[in-house]
Amino acid sequence: MPLPIVAFAKDWHEDPTSNHHVLRELARTRRVLWLNSLATRTPSLGSGRDLGKIKRKLAEFARGPVNVENDLWVATPLVLPLPGSPIARAINRQILRATIRALRLRLGIRLFELWTFLPNTADYIGTLGEQFAVYYCVDEWSMFSYLDRAQTVAAERRVLERVDAVFAVNHALADAKRQVNRQTFVSPHGVDHAMFARALDPALAVPADLEALPHPRIGFYGTLRDWVDFALIAHIARARPTWSIALIGQALGDLSALNGIPNVHLLGQKRHDELPAYCKGFDAGMIPYRIDERMQFVNPLKLREYLSAGLPVVSTPIPEVVRYAHMCRIAATPDDFVAALDAALAEATPAARRARSDAMAQETWAARVADVARTIAELAQRKPR
Repeated sequence: MPLPIVAFAKDWHEDPTSNHHVLRELARTRRVLWLNSLATRTPSLGSGRDLGKIKRKLAEFARGPVNVENDLWVATPLVLPLPGSPIARAINRQILRATIRALRLRLGIRLFELWTFLPNTADYIGTLGEQFAVYYCVDEWSMFSYLDRAQTVAAERRVLERVDAVFAVNHALADAKRQVNRQTFVSPHGVDHAMFARALDPALAVPADLEALPHPRIGFYGTLRDWVDFALIAHIARARPTWSIALIGQALGDLSALNGIPNVHLLGQKRHDELPAYCKGFDAGMIPYRIDERMQFVNPLKLREYLSAGLPVVSTPIPEVVRYAHMCRIAATPDDFVAALDAALAEATPAARRARSDAMAQETWAARVADVARTIAELAQRKPR
């Protein structure tokens, strides 16, 4: 029988990421305790968003573990949100050990694996009684603008030194982390193929806010932050004023480049299970990310989701997307991006959509997680007790 899992992850209520997909898949066959995020930065007491988050976490802590689906339980631990303070870290170690011990007792978890998706959890690895420790690395955290780079690099190195295995979502990440932990493996993102292939179902209705926009519709969904190239989107919209540019997601970046452009439509944040219907209404999907140092470590979830929905895809030259250049178009300049979208729209036939979707049928989260579980089982058998 596979062991239960205790996992340090992002906040459960946030937009689904690989944290959600991986742990939900694991919870089909074992008990999983999802621990909502620990503080990766000191909150700003002048920020309404940060104060709201503190209030929410206090309420979640008081509620205790909640069964959200299958055998997946979500709980919110409380820690002092001062990641740079040695005193706070020492206090947090004691708080977390006691909290997790109580949660394990309540959920009947004795022997277990410890997983972390976060780079700031080294203080707890090896102190909780876990049989095996895993770091599932989803990004190059040190390159996020809102995190202290030196502090994050040091924190993640300690994680890498303490875990038994590392799984990285792309090749560049794996190469970087393997410099510290030799037991590092590439585990590319999967896709909920069945869900996104619903975009090919004639009976699925296109949501009203998208259906109201004229064709052709160029779609993007994801958090609208600083890694999205809003200047590129503005160029596309101005170059093709008859196109509808539909942007779905929470706006957390500077979108001023899009101000006053009539064919750019901000449709807001949507639930993950609504995205196949939006994909059905798109004529093409785009990944307009800014190409900078961090992009070599990125593996966009939406690539496989767009393709599973049958969409033609145009992307800036993100290395992990370039690996799929046989299935999508790569454009390095604004004019090339517009030309690539022209070509993509010209071949958007039902047969081409079906072929793209079928090509993703083997790249599911179930297959990815099964590979990871097999690797862990083999490593655990060789680990000295």
